[in-house]
Amino acid sequence: MQLSSGRAAFHRRPKFSEGAQYGLRWNVALPPSLIGPRGKPRTCTKAAITLIELLVVIAIIAILAGMLLPALGKAKQKAQGIQCLNNQKQLTLAWTMYAHDNRDSIPYAGRAVINPARAHAVWMQGTMDYVPGNRSNWDVKQDLEKSPLWNYVPSAAVFKCPSDRSVVRPNSGPFQGQTMPRVRSMQMNIWCGGFAGDYPDVLEPGWKIFLSLSDLKDPGPSQTFLFVDMREDATSGGDFYIDMLGFPDKPERTRIAVDWPASYHNGAASFSFTDGHVEPRRWKDKRMMPPLLKGTAARFGSVLNMPHSPDIRWMQERATRRP
Repeated sequence: MQLSSGRAAFHRRPKFSEGAQYGLRWNVALPPSLIGPRGKPRTCTKAAITLIELLVVIAIIAILAGMLLPALGKAKQKAQGIQCLNNQKQLTLAWTMYAHDNRDSIPYAGRAVINPARAHAVWMQGTMDYVPGNRSNWDVKQDLEKSPLWNYVPSAAVFKCPSDRSVVRPNSGPFQGQTMPRVRSMQMNIWCGGFAGDYPDVLEPGWKIFLSLSDLKDPGPSQTFLFVDMREDATSGGDFYIDMLGFPDKPERTRIAVDWPASYHNGAASFSFTDGHVEPRRWKDKRMMPPLLKGTAARFGSVLNMPHSPDIRWMQERATRRP
């Protein structure tokens, strides 16, 4: 056999029998990826994943998800807490502008129980609950748009904390049978205006009711809280009653009475102050954070003795003073 040379020989693929009959061997160099142990050619096999390997991968993914989800949940709560503080900031600015337009007179926190003629200056009429026929729960026009602050901040979103997911199903009106979000979770320090300037039975006499910006001398504007976000199972009227019992020298008598602040934001509630600043309060007392009772206002009106509570003391210090 006459062997060809050059490019033709390179591209020609001789048969094994053709070389064998002349006693020749064709030495073909294999690429390194095809050479196995001891220089033997690798066999081509199809790769497969065993069941055990698949279960290991799933377990690793589950572990990573378990590590990431709590962090993502806290990040979401933090973002909602920032939005809640921003909402309170807007309400507080509206409150301040109202006072400047009304000779420093501030809106009343509580309803005009004794003197109905002052109702127009109450910051929020109506009481929230879960009664389907109560339009205060779901109708923005019922109370929010009638608020004296609405002219300064005409946005329903600022009256509610984004972490409040409470809903109600109206039994009448255009939204009958639909699931509607409740419209408000913010309440105002009762000592800022009282019940339209008066002391109803719920208030302990002897503590100052602020009626104007000039009244805010003690503890001072930066130390007097104005708005607080409420638990959805305790949201009621527009006022937040902080019981002054036990302040300042009988901490064994402190208690929560009537109203409960929220703890949505990683165990914290949002507070705004009469000087315009806002800040979260992370609760130190676990008694401030009982389990949430969904779909009910059962926490409203409840009284719980909480002796030596640092959180109640914190709120008392920032609520009012004796004249």
